[in-house]
Amino acid sequence: MTDLNSVVPAIAKALAKRGYAALTPVQKAMLDPALAASDALVSAQTGSGKTVAFGLALAPTLLEGEERFAPAAEPLALVIAPTRELALQVKRELEWLYEMTGALIVSCVGGMDIRSERRSLERGAHIVVGTPGRLCDHIRRKALDMSALKAVVLDEADEMLDLGFREDLEFILDAAPGDRRTLMFSATVSSAIAKLAKSYQRDAVRISTQSEEKQHVDIEYRALAVAPADRENAIINVLRYYEATNAIVFCSTRAAVNHLTARFNNRNFSVVALSGELTQNERTHALQAMRDGRARVCIATDVAARGIDLPGLDLVIHADLPTNPETLLHRSGRTGRAGRKGVSALIVPLNARRKAERILDAAGIAAAWALPPSAEDVMRRDDERLLADPILSEAGREEDQVLVSRLIANHGAEKLAAAFVRLYRSNQSAPEDLIEVSIEGDRKRQRRDDAFEPREPSQKGPRDDFGPSVWFSVSVGRKQNAEPRWLIPMLCRNGNLTKREIGAIKMQPEETYVEISADSAEAFLQAVGPNKTMERGIRVTRLNGTPDFGRPAAAKPYGGKKPFGERRDETSHDERPMGKFKKDFKGKATPANGERNEKPWGTAAGKPKFEGKGGFAPKGKFAKKKQG
Repeated sequence: MTDLNSVVPAIAKALAKRGYAALTPVQKAMLDPALAASDALVSAQTGSGKTVAFGLALAPTLLEGEERFAPAAEPLALVIAPTRELALQVKRELEWLYEMTGALIVSCVGGMDIRSERRSLERGAHIVVGTPGRLCDHIRRKALDMSALKAVVLDEADEMLDLGFREDLEFILDAAPGDRRTLMFSATVSSAIAKLAKSYQRDAVRISTQSEEKQHVDIEYRALAVAPADRENAIINVLRYYEATNAIVFCSTRAAVNHLTARFNNRNFSVVALSGELTQNERTHALQAMRDGRARVCIATDVAARGIDLPGLDLVIHADLPTNPETLLHRSGRTGRAGRKGVSALIVPLNARRKAERILDAAGIAAAWALPPSAEDVMRRDDERLLADPILSEAGREEDQVLVSRLIANHGAEKLAAAFVRLYRSNQSAPEDLIEVSIEGDRKRQRRDDAFEPREPSQKGPRDDFGPSVWFSVSVGRKQNAEPRWLIPMLCRNGNLTKREIGAIKMQPEETYVEISADSAEAFLQAVGPNKTMERGIRVTRLNGTPDFGRPAAAKPYGGKKPFGERRDETSHDERPMGKFKKDFKGKATPANGERNEKPWGTAAGKPKFEGKGGFAPKGKFAKKKQG
């Protein structure tokens, strides 16, 4: 492999053993003979292979022409990373890269046993990888001898400055020998980074890789305009539409993370949370669940997610807009790595569009403005996935042929195909119907040229055309905190229904009346089973005729109300998350058109709870694994 001609032979063998066919641009740049002993300021996006890049650059400096290291004593190189996860990841990468050189690599990170780290340092190390705070502790306690250092690497230097580690970094660099080699790696080179480089580097070579010049070339940026109350529903539809192997959802606060995690768990998404309130063990378990497939969606704050590495991350969702261009790039840089394509989707409430445009412009990103995938878009994509499912082209097993023949003889191919479709759809979480908005602004939307898929105009509104129906009573009501946002998916899952087969939903204090299409009523009862009991022990009873809606009912526990005179005759239902109930709604003005749809006008209190897997559905690839 010609890329490895200038690589230290032991390192070249490790790369070949790892299956490296070619080096990334930043790795090639670090092998330039002109950089052999020079300091360097390198701007390269996360996931560009920079750990291997500085490993390649350090090898000649540390080995000095030898094939293997001498017995370990004082450290020869120090690598500083912003977070525990990144530091431990760097240590793992360097261990396989330097495997054939006999290098001893020690980590010093917060949250780990400092006494164990001190004993490791006393036994000797060739390379130390750590976080700024813990390294400062070891230096002050004389446990980390810096006298023999030949090189210092600052990995994700911009992140460390953002996290407030400037003083720690200056303390560490001041403690290192003045003739050391200093390599700084940063996704962006701000004035603060340039100032730090000027203070602690000598005649540094500035390296800007091609992938940086074409910012995040493997990432498709989409800015999705939504009604403010529809943010969470839009996230659900985006997840269902893309069916990403791994996805990360960024929030601005811990409370937002907790809320989204709770809601998406209730929707049966396999989800983990990362926020500052987690212990190190909890963080480790959460990340491992993402890596081994037990979880497919990670909900995180910016600080908690810094430095984490999630392989195969295909989708980044900004539930809350980033506060600045650097944060946008750092969030998005977790996908589209090593030649893989990725999607970065910004959920943009209409009232925050200008802010989003400013951030995108400042980051040099040309995002495609669009509407989130609608329920129809998601269902159409589900159909495409069904038709392309590999199981349809696999050869059947011989032992199944007798049963297959009996099924065809008893039911016919058409009925079997219909049953297969119903079974497939029952494993998918019902997508959300979204409020119609216009990308251009306040004008009513006439077309959807830049939406996800062309489709006919939405037919949302009162279900006057629902047709013949049957009413059922469900044994949960307002006193039990019943809400359509989880009742509807439950009815679909347990009764093999689609949203289109559900009509009005009328909440009562102790029960809820549900209208179901007459054509689907019998199949619904059969799916629920002879005990007429769904999950959570909720019972279903078929009613004779239409229930009596005339009796007084307690106020609904969610926001968004029709004008007072229209409420008793309302027959539509709300399928979106509800805002908090406000007892005193006097003085609320009726919209100019005289109608007030029963939609979530208030801010959605809850934050998404991820539904299902594969296709982000409750079952299938995204389903939680059953225990024991």
